[in-house]
Amino acid sequence: MSFWSNKRILVTGGAGFLGSFVVEKLQERECKNIFIPRSKDYDLVEMEAVKRLYRDAKPDIVIHLAARVGGIGANRANPGKFLYENLMMGVQMMEVGRQVGLEKFVAVGTVCAYPKFTTVPFKEEDLWNGYPEETNAPYGLAKKMLLVQAQAYRQQYGFNAIYLLPVNLYGPRDNFDLESSHVIPALIRKIIDAMGGKESAFQRLNEANKRNKPEKPDKPVIVWGTGKATREFLYVEDCAEAIILATEKYNKPNPVNLGAGFEISIRDLVKLIAKLTGFKGKIVWDTSKPDGQPRRMLDTSKAEKEFEFKASVSLEEGLKKTIDWYLSST
Repeated sequence: MSFWSNKRILVTGGAGFLGSFVVEKLQERECKNIFIPRSKDYDLVEMEAVKRLYRDAKPDIVIHLAARVGGIGANRANPGKFLYENLMMGVQMMEVGRQVGLEKFVAVGTVCAYPKFTTVPFKEEDLWNGYPEETNAPYGLAKKMLLVQAQAYRQQYGFNAIYLLPVNLYGPRDNFDLESSHVIPALIRKIIDAMGGKESAFQRLNEANKRNKPEKPDKPVIVWGTGKATREFLYVEDCAEAIILATEKYNKPNPVNLGAGFEISIRDLVKLIAKLTGFKGKIVWDTSKPDGQPRRMLDTSKAEKEFEFKASVSLEEGLKKTIDWYLSST
């Protein structure tokens, strides 16, 4: 608690999916001075807006979460935009932080920075052993440059910047827009829609209706790829806790993975979501679409060793919470 009590914290992306949970964790620790910039007020791609943000917030610590993100489809459609905007936001936020004598900068990268073919589990030392998976390489490389910048600034200026590598996140408040969402919210949305929408799915999940057959058969759900690719998923609240712990306790140049330490195939993930929602329809695999990276699972031992983080929410529990949130959202 004492670490946060008199510090001014700037959380870029603090109104977003992950950021909103990070802010809640800060509030739980009685942090009184949290500045959450909104994109309509501060376009972090523009240097003048970044300088103005630092003047307004006067932070001691920056937790940089703001990013242009999306699933495979969004990455394929916007490679230039994803590279430029993520690169400029991160580089300028760190540079101005250095100029004003910031106490600490927490850069949050992405698992997409890892090479396409990385030995599982991914170790932080593997980060430079190849080129990222092509569909999200521009995004992954833009975020990866923050690690280079953090290490260079530490070496030349003694600037305390750390770099964290979270795996795929999911949970309540995620983006369920099919044009830009990641795999878990996209699957939940597709399956709920195929069941007739939120109200129909909610009734089906109700205890009294569990044994009842749906009035109409569920529509088929089309899923990209073969289903063979594997992924690791970290519940968003666990990730927020990891970021807070790292901010408090970690002050070294080496990157640190944030994950849950397991992998599941997309095929098995679809089956699990179908089971949790009560979906009875057919799954159709569109193999003309890409799988993305073949396998993805992190070695999470460094986070546990360096700042005592270990994920606490199981995938099934996290999916239940995510589905419940989506069904109750307007």
